[in-house]
Amino acid sequence: MFLLLCLVGLLAQGDAQDRAALWRGNDRSGRCHYTFTVASPAEASCPQTGSPEVEGLKARLSLLEALVSRLTGATTQAGGRSQSELQETLTRTVGERNLLQGEKERLERELGGLQHRMEETLREMERLRNRPCPPQSPMVPPRAGGSSPVSHLMARPNRQGDSSSLRDSAWQQGHAGFQELKAEVTEVPAPEEYTGCGVLVSVAEPVTHRKADSIAGKYGVWMQDSEAVAPYGPNMAWRIDTIGSDVRQMFGYEDMEQLSKGFPTKVLLLPEPLESTGATLYRGSLYYQRRRSRTLIRFDLASESVAARRDLPHAGFHGQFPYSWGGYTDIDLAVDEQGLWAVYSTSKAKGAIVLSQLDPHSLEVKKSWETNIRKNSVANAFVICGRLYTVGSYTAPNTTVNYMYDTETNQGKAVAIPFRNKYRYNSMIDYNPAQKKLFAWDNFHIVSYDLQLGRPMAV
Repeated sequence: MFLLLCLVGLLAQGDAQDRAALWRGNDRSGRCHYTFTVASPAEASCPQTGSPEVEGLKARLSLLEALVSRLTGATTQAGGRSQSELQETLTRTVGERNLLQGEKERLERELGGLQHRMEETLREMERLRNRPCPPQSPMVPPRAGGSSPVSHLMARPNRQGDSSSLRDSAWQQGHAGFQELKAEVTEVPAPEEYTGCGVLVSVAEPVTHRKADSIAGKYGVWMQDSEAVAPYGPNMAWRIDTIGSDVRQMFGYEDMEQLSKGFPTKVLLLPEPLESTGATLYRGSLYYQRRRSRTLIRFDLASESVAARRDLPHAGFHGQFPYSWGGYTDIDLAVDEQGLWAVYSTSKAKGAIVLSQLDPHSLEVKKSWETNIRKNSVANAFVICGRLYTVGSYTAPNTTVNYMYDTETNQGKAVAIPFRNKYRYNSMIDYNPAQKKLFAWDNFHIVSYDLQLGRPMAV
């Protein structure tokens, strides 16, 4: 623009037209340049004053630089947030990967053991196949007088009055080793099933109801209210997946069939996060331990609100006195025919199991018993009819209920009741007094066990 103004001025001065010259040419980069030369005694060069267009261009350039700076700052902040989210996701993914890696290593060890046992079995089968049959043992010599030890049985008449011999005539003259003894089978009536509040006699094979869909369901707790109140009935089943740092969701199912299909009809959000697999359900309330604390919470299902909260005195928490499988199982709540219980330990008890009966409304401790079995030496525990039972292993497929403590006699003793961990990682075992069953969570699987109780022995 400035060059055009100079050109107009030159054209207006007729006396200088013969002294003005215009050159046009390309520079090294190929752009076209126009050059005007005016011989002027007054000015040695063109004036350098800025035009309004140039000033406006400078203002717009400054505005553009400010906008770019602001956008760069916002991008940096968004990048920081994205970096934080990515780091959290990476940490969670690494944890899940480590968990899966541990499971892979355990399965590989079990596979190696199974292969070793299979090889030993095949060798034993081959050895037995090549082994010759042993010779038949001779007949027992008869006693003095010509009678054998079983001769009086062979000649004994039956109870129906038939005086014929029990010896089969077809074998009387044959080899003595092929003689057949016949005996009368007498049916013994089965013992009458005991339905009262007794001692644990046996635990049946587990029945599988459902397998979890994701890694969040490796550990968990499921339950049915043995003394259900409105608006939920006794058939309502509840499930909580307990993997994660902020466990709050509780899923409800109309019955066991809907639980097996995975169709919840109710989802409750707990007001405070839950710790581990020690929660239980009783008289319309969920009782659980608040995360990273010894605080017990009573959550009313009907009003979906906290009905009571109280610290369990001196109880260890968040890894101080867990079961042998870990999982921050320091406080385990249980229900039986006598009410609500807490299984835990304290520093004073030096890790031994403390069993306390709780008031279900206020959560106050009514009475406590200190046992002589260490909590971290057993896999889990449950209470039946005021008696505490512990399970020896959470991974061994065939383990035992290995200890029983009776709160009535204040005595504990070792027991050996077979117990099966079908999926080899049992993280929760609770007793349901209404159904006389154990509920358990075994390595992604929701299972239950039928029980047989016996009449308690008189002291």
